[in-house]
Amino acid sequence: MNSKIHARSSEPWRLSNITLADVSATRFRTAVLPFGATEPHNLHLPYGTDSLEADWIASEICRGAWEDGANVLLLPTIPYGTETNMRAFPFAMNLTPSTLLQIIRDLVASLEGAGIEKLLLLNSHGGNDFKPMLRELYGSTRVQLFLCNWYQMIRDAAATIFECADDHAGEMETSLILAFRPDLVRRNADDSLAADEGSVRRCRFDAVEAGWVSITRPWHLLTTNSGSGNPKAANAEKGKQVLQVIRDRLVPFLVQLDRSSVDATFPY
Repeated sequence: MNSKIHARSSEPWRLSNITLADVSATRFRTAVLPFGATEPHNLHLPYGTDSLEADWIASEICRGAWEDGANVLLLPTIPYGTETNMRAFPFAMNLTPSTLLQIIRDLVASLEGAGIEKLLLLNSHGGNDFKPMLRELYGSTRVQLFLCNWYQMIRDAAATIFECADDHAGEMETSLILAFRPDLVRRNADDSLAADEGSVRRCRFDAVEAGWVSITRPWHLLTTNSGSGNPKAANAEKGKQVLQVIRDRLVPFLVQLDRSSVDATFPY
């Protein structure tokens, strides 16, 4: 069982809501660091969509883990990510991968000093490529690093929940925002979504379309208004279904992670 925090906060797992007295009374060994972005999401979703999703999902999985007895600490969401291929859109706030690496390096050092042994990077932005950073940091810190790109983790479930494939600001992301922040979704006078259909241009190279060759896609050429994927069939219930899948998969992982001792053969 987790030790009881005496803060008045209804979210005692959220670092931004608790006090030094609470932290001193609780042994935290496991933390979650969510990553979002600040970028356009078609014409109907807010610039903070990725960060809002990251914070909501992280809070829900930490809540579940806390209720199951794990002392999991939720860190404040990083609201910026790599936006180099969205530079043609206004206020796509970019951090280069090397800058993100340094931010993670510095934060991990702070967490190590505070006694955190295990850290989950919960990523909500497709432009963030963190796997090379895990390799870069391996062996340089005692903190054991884990990565979850939640939108990749639920692709199997998404294929059954949604009508249209979602790459950016489509049916899935719109459903998520409708589920917990419907006030931020822009609508027309007839209550329809104030969005275009999220159509994209086909690359002239078949190998790129097939996935055999990769590129950094110039988003202003790929899309019309930054959306990739039709959001028209989105609704709040679908967003809640996705969240439940994420909870079902990540809450047990966090509990297991918190209970696991970092020994000579960890994580095996």
